Amino acid sequence: MTLSWTCKRFDDLGVHALHDALALRCRVFILEQGPYQDPDEADKMSWHVLGHNEKEQLVACLRIVDPGARFAEPSIGRVVTAPEMRGQGLGRALMVEGLARCAKAWPGRAVRVSAQAHLQDFYGGLGFVPVGAPYLEDAIAHIEMLRPAEPALAKETP
Repeated sequence: MTLSWTCKRFDDLGVHALHDALALRCRVFILEQGPYQDPDEADKMSWHVLGHNEKEQLVACLRIVDPGARFAEPSIGRVVTAPEMRGQGLGRALMVEGLARCAKAWPGRAVRVSAQAHLQDFYGGLGFVPVGAPYLEDAIAHIEMLRPAEPALAKETP
């Protein structure tokens, strides 16, 4: 499957793209995993990476939170793919895109995730290593993971 990627700041998303992203996140994070407050203040301080399929449907998204807003490093979170699209490698493609955006915006910086513990191998396959002990967040086991810094490239916006 071919995806087209866009990456925009919260204020630049537009109401339709914001609605689509929040609706997809709601389908997975709230309807599948249980109730919690998904949209939060970090959304406003983030880049939002959106992946659309050939039919221009949003099938994957994540947010990149600016360094210093949540962690010292830039962090990737709210990583989600449409349930009906699972098993096609979209999650990995989405993370690769997010990491590439981080490397462009903050060259030479490590990237942090607060990963659901059962996805530790997935994130490990992308170069993340666990830091600290598992903890509960929204009644789901999580673990912080850090992807070490890569050599710096020219600074650009994500």
